[in-house]
Amino acid sequence: MAQAKTLTASKLDQLLNYINTRKYAARNRSMMLLTHWAGLRIGEVACLRWCDVTTTDGKIKDEIRLLPDMTKGRHARTVFINAKLKSELQAYAAQTKCVDRSYPFFASQKSVKAGFSANSLSQTFALLYEGAGLEGASSHSGRRTFLTNLANKGTAIHLLKTLAGHRSIQTTATYLYSSPAQLRAVVELA
Repeated sequence: MAQAKTLTASKLDQLLNYINTRKYAARNRSMMLLTHWAGLRIGEVACLRWCDVTTTDGKIKDEIRLLPDMTKGRHARTVFINAKLKSELQAYAAQTKCVDRSYPFFASQKSVKAGFSANSLSQTFALLYEGAGLEGASSHSGRRTFLTNLANKGTAIHLLKTLAGHRSIQTTATYLYSSPAQLRAVVELA
């Protein structure tokens, strides 16, 4: 199976610009950016509830605590929300009415009580990537892009492992993409 495509900053901008032209833009941007800027898995995004993401006064939390039943490996982890993601999530939350804090943070078109399944969200992402003309991108592209970008900025692999919620550094290493330009630059160091 081919690895999900890693997006450059310009390709992510292309995707976000496309999303901005579509219905449910704020919701779809927020869902997409949780994968690209916080490294969440598609299933983790799908199961988020208002109480996971916001405080009782409606502010976006600095950290989202994922419980074991929300993660792939069934291990709780903390997701750290950076300032730009916090701003995106706050913009979405401001235009969306929280009826009940136990309801999905990202309601589907059907009902505020009905969130996305991992499968339906994966299909939504596929349509967004396709519409933006990003061939080879999938629901896992955001997570892979997140980890690769941090690695390229010098983040130690043990920190990446923790942020990804992996149990092993070997798993984390499979997410990291090395471009031909990076490899050429490294060879020039010799």
